Amino acid sequence: MINKVVAGADAAVADIPDGAILMLGGFGLCGIPENCIAALLRTGVKNLTCISNNAGVDDFGIGMLLKTRQVRKMISSYVGENQEFERQLLSGELLVDLIPQGTLAERIRAGGAGIPAFFTPAGVGTEVAEGKEVREFDGKQYLLESWLKADFSLVKAWKGDTAGNLIFKGTARNFNPMMATAGHITIAEVEELVPAGELDPNQIHTPGICVHRIFQGSNYEKRIEQRTVRL
Repeated sequence: MINKVVAGADAAVADIPDGAILMLGGFGLCGIPENCIAALLRTGVKNLTCISNNAGVDDFGIGMLLKTRQVRKMISSYVGENQEFERQLLSGELLVDLIPQGTLAERIRAGGAGIPAFFTPAGVGTEVAEGKEVREFDGKQYLLESWLKADFSLVKAWKGDTAGNLIFKGTARNFNPMMATAGHITIAEVEELVPAGELDPNQIHTPGICVHRIFQGSNYEKRIEQRTVRL
């Protein structure tokens, strides 16, 4: 069996070159590959294209890579509460493709499934449709959208084994599993790493065949964007 376990985040991302296309899992600040992002900051790799639902906040997640100008282009569904992302977008310093969230998810899933294009009604009649083929099916207009793939997919799971099988928890399951299938090389960081065979096969969300490198992360902050309490 191939040994997929690496020493840590620095070893996992060491060969990511300037100009790479990355997918980074998570939803908001939930389930993001915190250790891998911190390691990318340390390498200083630049001109990255980052495919992610959003870019975190100014001082956490992909927002930290934006601050250090390591990101050339963002492909996301929304700006969120990242003021630096907003500033770079409005000033023209950052290339940005904003994609309807469902379309973004499906384009990633299509990349992992080997489906080069599909039709969707989302975005018809809006700026999203500019320059795209529109076709009618059963009296309704649909846009042709292409798959998304990446050089490296960086995902974060709750638990994994040394064979690369992954289990996600809660909201972290939104984008991570599909991104794990759409990267040429998939790097997984997990909260708990166990020997192969210890995971219940019925609970595995991503099979190890999709994962090329895995390590046990540490010091997860798991921040919350907007904390609300009930009085």
